[in-house]
Amino acid sequence: MKSIFLKHFPTAVLAVIAGIALSGCETLIQLQDRDVKDSNILSATHEAARQLIKQSKQRLEDGQLIAASFANIDDLEKSSTFGRMIAQQIASEFSKQGYEVVELLLRGDIYISKGEGEFLLSRNLKNLFAEHDAQAVIVGTYAVGSKKVYVTSKLVHADDSIVLASHNFDLSLGPDLRTLVYRNN
Repeated sequence: MKSIFLKHFPTAVLAVIAGIALSGCETLIQLQDRDVKDSNILSATHEAARQLIKQSKQRLEDGQLIAASFANIDDLEKSSTFGRMIAQQIASEFSKQGYEVVELLLRGDIYISKGEGEFLLSRNLKNLFAEHDAQAVIVGTYAVGSKKVYVTSKLVHADDSIVLASHNFDLSLGPDLRTLVYRNN
């Protein structure tokens, strides 16, 4: 009996050491994830708006703009607090730069899903654009990675869906952003 114990003792010790080492690696990875600092979302979204304005300067005619909630790229009918917030921040910068932006949150005739946002899925979309003399819509998508959120923002012509401008950016997925991305209402 003693010889069997001694024979398997080194293997058992190695298994225990490997288990401790692996659990330590997992803890280290979890600590690294917690150490991710949030990006400055306001700076990033305002810069996105400025880039959209710069790119579309010669192509954008007079008229109002509409902003829609940014959608999760994996399910274009879903958004989050983050998707709604960055649409509002980009629209805010457009307004600050002198553009007329229609506030859709006050409208009752577009598709607004509780906890999702305004996705401009109305059957009367052309009427909505015509009613407000809106020439373009601010839209976008986002994809959530393990440490970053990747965002694509676009300014799209209302009549023909031609992309007038686009800007991509990423944000570090720190604790605040993680909360915003995973909160739906």
